[in-house]
Amino acid sequence: MSELIAIGGITPLMKTLLNEGLLHGDALTVTGKTLEENLDSVKAYSKDQNIIKNFNDPVKKDSHLRILYGNLAPEGAVAKISGKEGTLFKGKAKPYDSEEQAMKAIMEGNINEGDVVIIRYEGPKGGPGMREMLSPTSAIMGKGLGDKVAFLTDGRFSGGTHGFVVGHISPEAHIGGPLALVEEGDEIKIDAEKNEVSLEVDEKTLEDRKRNWKSPKKRAKVCCANTQKWLDPLLQVL
Repeated sequence: MSELIAIGGITPLMKTLLNEGLLHGDALTVTGKTLEENLDSVKAYSKDQNIIKNFNDPVKKDSHLRILYGNLAPEGAVAKISGKEGTLFKGKAKPYDSEEQAMKAIMEGNINEGDVVIIRYEGPKGGPGMREMLSPTSAIMGKGLGDKVAFLTDGRFSGGTHGFVVGHISPEAHIGGPLALVEEGDEIKIDAEKNEVSLEVDEKTLEDRKRNWKSPKKRAKVCCANTQKWLDPLLQVL
Protein backbone atom coordinates (compact mmCIF):
# COMPACT_ATOMS: atom_id res chain seq x y z
CA MET A 1 0.00 0.00 0.00
CA SER A 2 2.80 2.42 0.84
CA GLU A 3 4.41 1.74 -2.55
CA LEU A 4 1.09 2.44 -4.28
CA ILE A 5 0.79 5.77 -2.47
CA ALA A 6 4.38 6.63 -3.42
CA ILE A 7 3.66 6.32 -7.16
CA GLY A 8 0.50 8.42 -7.05
CA GLY A 9 -2.14 6.55 -5.10
CA ILE A 10 -5.55 5.34 -6.22
CA THR A 11 -6.67 8.18 -8.51
CA PRO A 12 -4.33 7.31 -11.43
CA LEU A 13 -5.61 3.75 -11.18
CA MET A 14 -9.18 5.01 -11.39
CA LYS A 15 -8.21 7.12 -14.42
CA THR A 16 -6.75 4.02 -16.07
CA LEU A 17 -9.92 2.02 -15.39
CA LEU A 18 -12.03 4.89 -16.73
CA ASN A 19 -9.99 5.08 -19.93
CA GLU A 20 -10.45 1.32 -20.39
CA GLY A 21 -14.22 1.70 -20.13
CA LEU A 22 -14.43 -0.12 -16.81
CA LEU A 23 -15.91 2.74 -14.77
CA HIS A 24 -19.06 4.79 -15.33
CA GLY A 25 -17.62 8.25 -15.89
CA ASP A 26 -21.06 9.88 -15.77
CA ALA A 27 -21.72 8.69 -12.21
CA LEU A 28 -22.32 11.64 -9.88
CA THR A 29 -19.99 11.81 -6.86
CA VAL A 30 -20.07 13.56 -3.48
CA THR A 31 -18.14 16.49 -4.99
CA GLY A 32 -21.18 17.37 -7.08
CA LYS A 33 -19.23 16.49 -10.22
CA THR A 34 -19.16 13.31 -12.25
CA LEU A 35 -16.43 10.74 -11.78
CA GLU A 36 -14.99 11.68 -15.18
CA GLU A 37 -14.84 15.36 -14.19
CA ASN A 38 -13.08 14.50 -10.93
CA LEU A 39 -10.43 12.51 -12.79
CA ASP A 40 -9.98 14.94 -15.67
CA SER A 41 -6.75 16.52 -14.35
CA VAL A 42 -5.29 13.33 -12.85
CA LYS A 43 -1.94 12.36 -14.35
CA ALA A 44 -1.13 8.79 -15.34
CA TYR A 45 1.38 6.70 -13.45
CA SER A 46 5.00 7.15 -14.48
CA LYS A 47 6.00 4.70 -17.21
CA ASP A 48 8.99 3.49 -15.20
CA GLN A 49 6.95 2.37 -12.16
CA ASN A 50 6.54 -1.39 -11.63
CA ILE A 51 3.86 -1.51 -8.94
CA ILE A 52 0.71 -1.39 -11.10
CA LYS A 53 0.77 -3.64 -14.17
CA ASN A 54 -0.82 -2.41 -17.39
CA PHE A 55 -3.62 -4.13 -19.28
CA ASN A 56 -1.25 -5.43 -21.95
CA ASP A 57 1.07 -7.07 -19.41
CA PRO A 58 -1.02 -8.40 -16.49
CA VAL A 59 0.31 -10.46 -13.61
CA LYS A 60 -2.09 -13.14 -14.83
CA LYS A 61 -4.81 -13.21 -17.45
CA ASP A 62 -7.67 -14.40 -15.26
CA SER A 63 -9.06 -13.77 -11.78
CA HIS A 64 -6.94 -14.26 -8.68
CA LEU A 65 -9.99 -15.58 -6.82
CA ARG A 66 -10.41 -19.34 -6.95
CA ILE A 67 -13.20 -21.63 -5.77
CA LEU A 68 -11.49 -24.88 -4.87
CA TYR A 69 -12.96 -28.34 -4.41
CA GLY A 70 -11.51 -31.69 -3.45
CA ASN A 71 -11.62 -34.26 -0.67
CA LEU A 72 -10.69 -31.52 1.83
CA ALA A 73 -13.45 -29.21 0.62
CA PRO A 74 -16.32 -31.25 -0.89
CA GLU A 75 -18.61 -28.20 -0.71
CA GLY A 76 -15.97 -25.71 -1.75
CA ALA A 77 -13.36 -23.29 -0.43
CA VAL A 78 -12.12 -19.84 -1.41
CA ALA A 79 -8.54 -18.95 -2.29
CA LYS A 80 -6.94 -15.70 -3.41
CA ILE A 81 -3.90 -16.67 -5.48
CA SER A 82 -2.32 -13.97 -7.62
CA GLY A 83 0.01 -16.28 -9.52
CA LYS A 84 3.22 -14.62 -8.35
CA GLU A 85 3.57 -17.36 -5.73
CA GLY A 86 3.02 -20.08 -8.31
CA THR A 87 -0.04 -22.24 -8.83
CA LEU A 88 0.88 -25.45 -6.97
CA PHE A 89 1.81 -26.05 -3.34
CA LYS A 90 2.54 -29.39 -1.70
CA GLY A 91 3.43 -29.75 1.94
CA LYS A 92 2.93 -31.52 5.24
CA ALA A 93 0.04 -30.63 7.52
CA LYS A 94 0.42 -28.81 10.82
CA PRO A 95 -3.15 -28.85 12.21
CA TYR A 96 -4.32 -26.60 15.06
CA ASP A 97 -7.75 -26.58 16.65
CA SER A 98 -8.01 -22.81 17.14
CA GLU A 99 -6.47 -19.52 16.07
CA GLU A 100 -4.80 -19.24 19.47
CA GLN A 101 -3.08 -22.63 19.11
CA ALA A 102 -1.77 -21.67 15.68
CA MET A 103 -0.51 -18.30 16.90
CA LYS A 104 1.37 -19.96 19.75
CA ALA A 105 3.04 -22.39 17.34
CA ILE A 106 4.05 -19.59 14.97
CA MET A 107 5.47 -17.36 17.69
CA GLU A 108 7.41 -20.26 19.22
CA GLY A 109 9.03 -21.04 15.86
CA ASN A 110 7.29 -24.35 15.26
CA ILE A 111 6.26 -23.55 11.67
CA ASN A 112 8.80 -24.26 8.93
CA GLU A 113 9.15 -23.83 5.19
CA GLY A 114 6.92 -26.28 3.33
CA ASP A 115 4.34 -26.62 6.11
CA VAL A 116 0.60 -26.40 5.49
CA VAL A 117 -0.82 -24.66 8.55
CA ILE A 118 -4.38 -25.76 9.27
CA ILE A 119 -6.57 -23.69 11.58
CA ARG A 120 -9.81 -25.57 12.12
CA TYR A 121 -12.95 -25.34 14.28
CA GLU A 122 -13.11 -21.65 13.33
CA GLY A 123 -16.12 -21.88 11.01
CA PRO A 124 -19.59 -20.38 11.59
CA LYS A 125 -20.52 -23.05 14.16
CA GLY A 126 -17.10 -23.95 15.45
CA GLY A 127 -15.75 -20.44 16.09
CA PRO A 128 -18.45 -19.65 16.68
CA GLY A 129 -18.88 -16.83 14.22
CA MET A 130 -16.14 -17.51 11.66
CA ARG A 131 -13.37 -15.28 12.96
CA GLU A 132 -10.89 -13.62 10.62
CA MET A 133 -7.47 -15.30 10.67
CA LEU A 134 -5.52 -12.06 10.17
CA SER A 135 -3.19 -12.44 13.17
CA PRO A 136 -1.68 -15.81 12.13
CA THR A 137 -1.04 -14.71 8.55
CA SER A 138 0.51 -11.45 9.76
CA ALA A 139 2.72 -13.38 12.19
CA ILE A 140 3.86 -15.70 9.40
CA MET A 141 4.81 -12.67 7.29
CA GLY A 142 6.75 -11.29 10.23
CA LYS A 143 8.65 -14.58 10.49
CA GLY A 144 9.67 -14.33 6.84
CA LEU A 145 7.61 -17.36 5.81
CA GLY A 146 4.91 -15.60 3.81
CA ASP A 147 5.78 -17.28 0.52
CA LYS A 148 7.07 -20.51 2.04
CA VAL A 149 4.01 -21.98 3.79
CA ALA A 150 0.32 -22.46 3.03
CA PHE A 151 -2.74 -21.80 5.20
CA LEU A 152 -6.03 -23.72 5.27
CA THR A 153 -9.00 -22.85 7.48
CA ASP A 154 -12.75 -23.20 7.79
CA GLY A 155 -12.66 -19.63 9.08
CA ARG A 156 -12.05 -16.59 6.92
CA PHE A 157 -9.10 -14.41 5.95
CA SER A 158 -8.44 -10.70 5.57
CA GLY A 159 -8.39 -9.23 2.07
CA GLY A 160 -4.82 -8.20 2.80
CA THR A 161 -3.51 -11.76 2.88
CA HIS A 162 -1.54 -13.26 0.00
CA GLY A 163 0.13 -16.51 -0.94
CA PHE A 164 -1.39 -19.98 -0.71
CA VAL A 165 -4.22 -19.07 1.65
CA VAL A 166 -7.46 -21.07 1.50
CA GLY A 167 -10.46 -20.16 3.65
CA HIS A 168 -14.18 -20.86 3.98
CA ILE A 169 -13.47 -24.60 3.71
CA SER A 170 -16.80 -26.40 3.74
CA PRO A 171 -18.17 -28.42 5.40
CA GLU A 172 -16.45 -27.01 8.47
CA ALA A 173 -14.55 -29.16 10.95
CA HIS A 174 -17.05 -28.66 13.77
CA ILE A 175 -19.71 -30.68 11.95
CA GLY A 176 -17.27 -33.37 10.87
CA GLY A 177 -15.88 -31.90 7.67
CA PRO A 178 -12.71 -33.53 6.29
CA LEU A 179 -10.56 -30.76 7.79
CA ALA A 180 -11.27 -32.35 11.20
CA LEU A 181 -9.63 -35.59 10.07
CA VAL A 182 -6.24 -34.16 9.10
CA GLU A 183 -3.30 -35.33 11.20
CA GLU A 184 0.18 -33.87 11.52
CA GLY A 185 2.43 -34.90 8.67
CA ASP A 186 -0.37 -35.66 6.19
CA GLU A 187 0.47 -34.61 2.64
CA ILE A 188 -1.71 -31.80 1.28
CA LYS A 189 -1.83 -30.41 -2.25
CA ILE A 190 -3.24 -27.07 -3.39
CA ASP A 191 -3.59 -26.81 -7.17
CA ALA A 192 -4.78 -23.41 -8.39
CA GLU A 193 -4.76 -24.55 -12.02
CA LYS A 194 -7.14 -27.45 -11.40
CA ASN A 195 -8.92 -25.58 -8.56
CA GLU A 196 -8.35 -28.45 -6.15
CA VAL A 197 -7.36 -28.77 -2.51
CA SER A 198 -6.72 -32.36 -1.56
CA LEU A 199 -5.58 -34.51 1.33
CA GLU A 200 -3.24 -37.25 0.10
CA VAL A 201 -4.63 -39.91 2.44
CA ASP A 202 -6.49 -43.03 1.31
CA GLU A 203 -10.24 -43.34 1.86
CA LYS A 204 -9.94 -46.31 4.23
CA THR A 205 -7.72 -44.31 6.59
CA LEU A 206 -10.11 -41.35 6.47
CA GLU A 207 -13.08 -43.61 7.23
CA ASP A 208 -11.26 -45.01 10.28
CA ARG A 209 -10.46 -41.51 11.51
CA LYS A 210 -14.06 -40.44 10.97
CA ARG A 211 -15.36 -43.27 13.17
CA ASN A 212 -13.08 -42.17 16.01
CA TRP A 213 -13.75 -38.44 15.63
CA LYS A 214 -15.83 -36.55 18.19
CA SER A 215 -17.17 -33.04 17.81
CA PRO A 216 -15.50 -30.65 20.30
CA LYS A 217 -17.49 -28.68 22.80
CA LYS A 218 -18.78 -25.33 21.62
CA ARG A 219 -16.87 -22.23 22.67
CA ALA A 220 -19.96 -20.00 22.80
CA LYS A 221 -19.34 -19.03 26.44
CA VAL A 222 -16.04 -17.41 25.49
CA CYS A 223 -17.71 -15.51 22.68
CA CYS A 224 -20.51 -14.32 24.94
CA ALA A 225 -18.06 -13.26 27.64
CA ASN A 226 -16.07 -11.18 25.16
CA THR A 227 -19.24 -9.62 23.77
CA GLN A 228 -20.46 -8.76 27.28
CA LYS A 229 -17.13 -7.08 28.06
CA TRP A 230 -17.70 -4.63 25.22
CA LEU A 231 -21.44 -4.26 25.70
CA ASP A 232 -21.38 -3.33 29.41
CA PRO A 233 -19.75 0.12 28.96
CA LEU A 234 -22.12 0.91 26.09
CA LEU A 235 -25.20 -0.06 28.07
CA GLN A 236 -24.18 2.29 30.87
CA VAL A 237 -24.35 5.34 28.61
CA LEU A 238 -27.44 4.40 26.62
